[in-house]
Amino acid sequence: MGDTYSQLYVQTVFSVSNRAPLILDCWEDELYKYITGIIQQKGQKLLAINGMPDHIHIFLGMKPSCCLSGLVREIKKSSNHFIKRNGFIQTQFQWQEGFGAFSYGHSQLGSVISYIGNQKNHHKMKTFEEEYIEFLKRFEINFKERHLTA
Repeated sequence: MGDTYSQLYVQTVFSVSNRAPLILDCWEDELYKYITGIIQQKGQKLLAINGMPDHIHIFLGMKPSCCLSGLVREIKKSSNHFIKRNGFIQTQFQWQEGFGAFSYGHSQLGSVISYIGNQKNHHKMKTFEEEYIEFLKRFEINFKERHLTA
């Protein structure tokens, strides 16, 4: 085979350090646009981005050459500087270490995009921790409760 063909879809989820609700409505769109730029510069395709004041969901179409942990590290580092440089908050801002990554098939694109777009309504019924534990259980990922606390 003379070429590489792939179809990789991954949702990443990560939170603000200590799950502090620091991402404000008045600047979250600017943050999402900035993160979109990072993803596009790295040659990946953003399918959906949204979140809450304490966490963010990013849904990507990835090339097999992409190192997901490197991409997330760059998103966190660069967006952290972007938030500080623009003076969006007066306190210290930092993303929490680690992230969740969950893979999907092509037939699930619509439902995942819809789910991410509906974060504000979704979290009226469920906390971030409840949501995250649900993901880990649904994807049968072993985890330790102590690593999930803020």
